Amino acid sequence: MDINSIRKRLNQLQTTNNRTSNLWKPQPGKQIIRVLPYKHNKDNPFIELFFHFGLNNKTYLSPISFGRPDPIEEFAQKLKTSGNREEYQMARKLEAKMRTFAPVIVRGEEAQGVRFWGFGKTVYQELLSVIADPDYGDITDAVSGRDVSVEFITAEESGASFPKTSIRVKPNQTPIVEDKAQLENLLENQKDITELYQELSYEELTDVLNTWLNPDDASTDEGTETEVSSVVADSAKVEDASAAFDELFNK
Repeated sequence: MDINSIRKRLNQLQTTNNRTSNLWKPQPGKQIIRVLPYKHNKDNPFIELFFHFGLNNKTYLSPISFGRPDPIEEFAQKLKTSGNREEYQMARKLEAKMRTFAPVIVRGEEAQGVRFWGFGKTVYQELLSVIADPDYGDITDAVSGRDVSVEFITAEESGASFPKTSIRVKPNQTPIVEDKAQLENLLENQKDITELYQELSYEELTDVLNTWLNPDDASTDEGTETEVSSVVADSAKVEDASAAFDELFNK
């Protein structure tokens, strides 16, 4: 028995369970949330992380999130400059996509504590625009901040290709909670978002890339050509990468 492999798998399962209990995903319909100040960066509640998704049917945190080298991203950027259309499409598939997270509480579910809400570029821009507006300002302020209404519409409901998330910042200024002890607990009892996603080493990500480029059943040039064609087809289907990523994280 390979004890190291057993330990590695146990760590992966524990990380997944920890992540599931600390992430919030909007349910169909409307919910009211409050974005909180982030304990681990009090100057900015938003955490930008980059992920590779759809590689070997898995999602991988990219080290570029922390300014570290990433072999998959390096390979994607080389493909982009090759001048070959199919390789450019493959690069789009491989390159890391940004996902933004913020610590939140859900109204009516305050007892569940602080969770992280992950959202795409459109929602992120809307939140930043509101905060930049002097009529609104810091919506995370403990005393005079504002709640946010989040509406999640499934693809089936809207008839679109992807689900849709829309937000509306409430006009009234309200405290996060009235009870001071509860407020202190919410502000101090927050996970570090980086604890929820496992960062693989440069060598491990290189293995991930090699496995994706050379699947076990693709031992011929024809197999490689099929792989490239499949990537191009997948990329063509995804006209809105942000919406596709929303769908991935909201499953």
